[in-house]
Parts: sequence; structure tokens; C-alpha cells
Amino acid sequence: MIELFGTLGPACRDQDTLIHMFQEGMTGMRLNLSHSGLAESEAMIHEFQQAANTAGVKPELLIDLQGPELRIGALNQALTLADHSIIPASAIPLPAQVAEVLESSDHVLLDDGKLELDYQTNTFTVLRGGTLLSRKSIKIVNKDVPMPALTDADKENLALARSFGVSAVMQPFVRDDFDLKAVKEELLKNNAPDIRIFSKIENRIGLSNLDRIIPHSDMVVIARGDLGNDIPLAELPGVQKDIASACKKQNVPFLVVTQMLTSMISSPVPTRAEVSDIFNAVTDGASAVMVTNETAAGNYPVEVIKVLRDTTAAAEAWCLSH
Repeated sequence: MIELFGTLGPACRDQDTLIHMFQEGMTGMRLNLSHSGLAESEAMIHEFQQAANTAGVKPELLIDLQGPELRIGALNQALTLADHSIIPASAIPLPAQVAEVLESSDHVLLDDGKLELDYQTNTFTVLRGGTLLSRKSIKIVNKDVPMPALTDADKENLALARSFGVSAVMQPFVRDDFDLKAVKEELLKNNAPDIRIFSKIENRIGLSNLDRIIPHSDMVVIARGDLGNDIPLAELPGVQKDIASACKKQNVPFLVVTQMLTSMISSPVPTRAEVSDIFNAVTDGASAVMVTNETAAGNYPVEVIKVLRDTTAAAEAWCLSH
């Protein structure tokens, strides 16, 4: 049975919507803690748990930590970046770790690669523009920035995890087994050794150390968003298959996520390509699939889960018949 994960957010936080999502086959949900903590999300978690109880489901609650991910600071208002425009570097509140290593001719990706800038001394030239909001991700292309495995906020959330019914922790940007050991130590310290650890593969370092990461993972997450920023996009499908194969060799389950049903943020039906993507993930051996903005901020969260259920069920049936 494939695990089907949605993501909690404003579009699905009411109990009625959540009940219908569980009834359509959802087994659990991800809570993104990049912008808030467990304590601040208490009301939404309560609705989630009440809905699962009403639907007769014992739900999985996954918390997605901040980890060694870099994000810009707060903006006074949304920043519109026009293609080919030149802006002062000071217009974007850069994390100190990025500012320290940024050099002329570095390319910077913002908001999961939606925006791209070229840095020259004290200025950015906008190569791919758009609207930039506060706390969006930032990455320097082909440059690794040293970061600790866990932030202070992560440690606070791990201390609360058991009391909030958390069943799994998603560790972002896993670089090596030492990142996972840091998470395990923190869970042990807080008397929560049974909480599963999901290792998100999101960069070249993680790919190169995959054989050391997999044995320390309860689930490997093929996180195609940031991973697609760190390798050539055309190579991403092949890399996904390589990760799947490595997981199967070590008998560790894997999950596929990112843009699985993006069109359904605004459409009640998926594209053929999206259905094929989900189907192929299952036939490649995925134990779980996950959607993010589709349920957190989209217009059709219940329909999204139904498409996930129907497509994964069809893929499982196909595997049994071949």
C-alpha cells in the first residue's frame, strides 16, 4: 500500500476538507516548519488530528525541518525583479553565510530556482525575473555554503515532536550520515527514538554520499525541487531512477515529491504528464508519494488526493499484472 502524503496549509486546514482528504485515501501530511514552529501550528495540527479521528485513520504527521537550507530575510514588501534590471545587492536581505562567500560572476537562484540573478560587486543583474517574497530559498550555483545540520528552531521543534504526535522528521539537504546522526541524537535526547527519519536528497553532496545516507534513513525522499537546481534539469529523471535503484538495493523505502500535480493548484484535473509521473514513480518502486502546494495552497486539495489514490492504485495493479 502506497503512502499518500499531502501538505498542511491554509487551503486545507478546515476539518471538513481534511476529513474528505482522509476519506479519499490520504495517509498523512507534511507540515513545513521553514516559517513557523510546532507551537505556532497547534490549532492546525489539532484540526488535522480531529479530522483523522473522524475518518477512522491513524495519521502520519511529518515535520519538515529547516536544516541546512538558506533563505533570505524579511522584506518590507514584495520585490518585483524585472528581467535584465540591475539592483543593489542590499535590496535583498542575504543570509550572512551567503554574503561571506558571494563572489563576482556567481549566479544566485531564489525561490526554488524561479528567479536567477548574476552577482557583480554590490549589484545583481536579473537574468530571470519575477516577484520575490520574504524568507524564500537562496542558492549559489555550484557553491556549497557550510551550515549546521540543525538550527536552534529545529532543536526546539524536535523537543516538542512527541507531544504533538509527530511520527516522522524530514531532514532537508542531507549531506552525509553525520546529518542524520545529529537528528537521531536530538530525538534520543527528547525520548523520541521511534520517530522515523526521512532523508531529503536535494543536492550533489547528498547524491555523492548516498550509500552512506541510505542505511541511516527510514525513508529516502527524492526531493526534486532543490535537487533540480543543483544538477542539470534534463538529468533529473535519470538521477531519480538512480536514487530509486540505490534504495531498492539496500531495501530502504523511498518517497517522490515536487510538482507531482502542480497544474491542480488551479485546475480540477491533472495533466497527462503528471499522471504518468506518479505512475512511473510507483512502478519504479516508490513506497510513498507527496504533494506540497497542491494541497497547502491550491484550489482542489480533495481532488488532488483522489488523483493520487487512483493513479497509485492503477500503477500497483499494473505491477501485479506484469
